[in-house]
Amino acid sequence: MPRITGLAAAFAALLASPVLAQPKEITVAYFLEWPLPFEAAKVDGTFEKELGLKVNWRAFDTGVAMSAAAAAGDVQFLISQGVPPFITATSAGQDLKAVDVAVSYSENDNCVVRKDLEITKDNVQELEGKKVGVPLGTAAHYGFLKQLEHFKIDVSKLQVVDLTPPDAAAAIAQGNIDVFCGWGGSLARAKEYGNVLLSAEEKEAAGIRVFDVISTPGGFAAENPDLVAKFLKVVNDQNAAYAADPEKFVPILAKDSGLDEAVTKDQLAGFTLPTLEEKLSDKWLGGGVQAYLKGVADFFVASGNIPSALDSYDGVVDASYLEAASKL
Repeated sequence: MPRITGLAAAFAALLASPVLAQPKEITVAYFLEWPLPFEAAKVDGTFEKELGLKVNWRAFDTGVAMSAAAAAGDVQFLISQGVPPFITATSAGQDLKAVDVAVSYSENDNCVVRKDLEITKDNVQELEGKKVGVPLGTAAHYGFLKQLEHFKIDVSKLQVVDLTPPDAAAAIAQGNIDVFCGWGGSLARAKEYGNVLLSAEEKEAAGIRVFDVISTPGGFAAENPDLVAKFLKVVNDQNAAYAADPEKFVPILAKDSGLDEAVTKDQLAGFTLPTLEEKLSDKWLGGGVQAYLKGVADFFVASGNIPSALDSYDGVVDASYLEAASKL
C-alpha cells in the first residue's frame, strides 16, 4: 500500500475528523417593550430565510436572566444584553463573547424619583433613607450607582430592592418604592409618577454611558462562524433599513414589542444605532468597548458588586464575526 503523505495525508485526516453540522434551530433572547429594528426581520421570517433554520424567540426581563439561560445552553444569541450583566458573567468565567453593539441609549435608561418627594438634583441628598427598586447587576443598576457617585451619596444610606423594571414601575405607581431605576416601557410608565434626576445629556456629561451588546456563547460562535456572521448581517441590514425609512418600522415594532405607537416612537427617538462601519471602528469594537468593559468591571469591584474583574476584556469581545458580516 502506498504511503500517504503531504496533501493526501491532510485530506485523509480531514475526512476522518468529525464535521460539525449547522444546528437545525436556535433560540434568541430579547426584551419586550424594547423596540429595535431587528424585530421586523423576526416578524416577517427573514431570520429563518437567511439562516436556513428555525429561530425561536424568548423574552427576558433582565440581561442577568439572559446570561443564566446562555450558561444552561438554552439560548444562542442575546440581543441587547446590558454591559453590566455581560461583565458579571464573563468576570465569573462564563463563556460569552460580545460580537456586536446592539444600541446606545442614555435617554432610555434612567432613575425616577416620586413626584411627591420633590427631590431634584438640587436637594438630592434627601434621597438618603429612601427605597429604590432596581434590577441588580444590570445597566440600570450601574447607572444608579454612577449617579450616586456623581452626587457623592453613599449607597449604604438607601434601601435597595432587587426588582425587574416592570415590577419596579408597578411599585412606584403604588407608592411602595421612592425611586425607580430601569428602562423601556417600564421607564415610560414610571415617569408618570416621578421625575428624573439627570437628563441623558447630563448623564453623558458625567461619564455615564449606556449601551447594550449582542452576545453569544463563545463555543457556539467558534463552531458556527458563518451562522453568526449571517445573523449579524440580518440585524445590521434591518438597522440600515430603519435609518432609511423609520416610519415604516414603527407599527411593526410597536406591535411586536407590546407598546403603543406613540411610546414606540419616543423610545426609538432615544436610541442611537451605530452603523456597521462605526461599530468596527476604534470607538466601539475596535477597542472602545473593551476599555469601557474594564472600567465598568473595576467600578463594580470597587463598589462590592462583583468579587473580581478580568485583567483585560479583550478576550471577551470578538469583532471577527461582524467583520465577516460586513463582507456578505
